[in-house]
Amino acid sequence: MNIETSLDGLAEPDWDSPLQVTLTPELLAKTLMDTATAVHTGWESCVQDDSVLNQIVAMDDSGQNSVRLIEQEFADEEEVDVVWHDWALEICVGRVMTIGHWHLRNDSPPVDWEWHARQAENAFQQACVLIGRRARRGLWVEEAMPHELPPRSHRH
Repeated sequence: MNIETSLDGLAEPDWDSPLQVTLTPELLAKTLMDTATAVHTGWESCVQDDSVLNQIVAMDDSGQNSVRLIEQEFADEEEVDVVWHDWALEICVGRVMTIGHWHLRNDSPPVDWEWHARQAENAFQQACVLIGRRARRGLWVEEAMPHELPPRSHRH
């Protein structure tokens, strides 16, 4: 018996039928964050609130799972005059966070900035599908940067 004839008498699946997919942090990293500079897992965010420049969050209907794209800057712990710009994608499924970072030095060429931003934004758009959301490319409003150095990062 082929599958086609065995399904002839069945109704189409209901739109609200639950689907199950097995995901691991490794699968998320390999499929969504393959161009990231660094990827890691955690139980909580590694992003410090005082270093955040911009962020966008998408949550599922249950509020249990989320996707967050953060743009941040922080000073290098070892080289005091080096500032890093980072786009971090956090995918939180249950309590497990998978985090990818696309970062570069603040003095990097504009073409590198565009590439890193585009990679992180594309990963965010794709990750939103995991929680039943759709994201479209949007605008980030850039503000003038303060003259003092941003806070030091001590979680990376």
